[in-house]
Amino acid sequence: MWWVECYPSYHPRGIDASIALARIFHALGLDFAILGREEKCAGDSQRLAGERGLFEMLAEENIRTLSKYEFQHIVVTDPHALNAFRKHYPKLGAQYDVWHYTTLLARELSRLQPLLVRPLPYRVTFHDPCYLGRHNGEYDAPRQLIQAIPGIEFVEMLRCRENSYCCGGGGGGMWLDSFAAGHQRRRLSEERVLEAVSTGADTLVVCCPYEVSRFEDAVKSTGNEGRLRVRDIAELLAEAMGMIGEATA
Repeated sequence: MWWVECYPSYHPRGIDASIALARIFHALGLDFAILGREEKCAGDSQRLAGERGLFEMLAEENIRTLSKYEFQHIVVTDPHALNAFRKHYPKLGAQYDVWHYTTLLARELSRLQPLLVRPLPYRVTFHDPCYLGRHNGEYDAPRQLIQAIPGIEFVEMLRCRENSYCCGGGGGGMWLDSFAAGHQRRRLSEERVLEAVSTGADTLVVCCPYEVSRFEDAVKSTGNEGRLRVRDIAELLAEAMGMIGEATA
């Protein structure tokens, strides 16, 4: 069961990454399905923003929906959904085997790598999502996928893995930027973009749906348009498979 989640279903850049990921799943011949209109938000941001009642309502509805279907695993696009399903849905009586999509694709790397036929001449750095890395311990799978792409030059930012830096989007932060801007010298996403630029990378690679839009906005607000593009790992893989065209900065 692929849990697409709300943000990558509706935000234009999230849709780009979701389409890329669906094409990768099809190319690998994976047996997967989505819930479509039956899928509700997993609710993790609502919980963290203090709306615990709303989280429980969403979770209980999702649990009822999932109980109608047979599947072995849930694969999520969003690390926040991963955190909700792994750590908070069990408190409501629902236990699932849940993977982030990078974990699934890393497990399929022996079949995926021969499909990566187009070299990508990019110098890239990677941002560890808080809810994939520090909260759920997955650091290696995204890097294995990036480093499997032919032509890629991979450089780490100084703050990475366990010491990575937050993009500022979790815990409801995605919807508080306009408020927070009046209380900050610089947004967390802007700080992170400047760190990425300092590596000499031309591409900042992410695997959380919030981050493409956050970092693309930060690229503009820090004056780095034309110097740094932001891509989801799924987009880079699909590009290396010849499924989508080259990105523009």
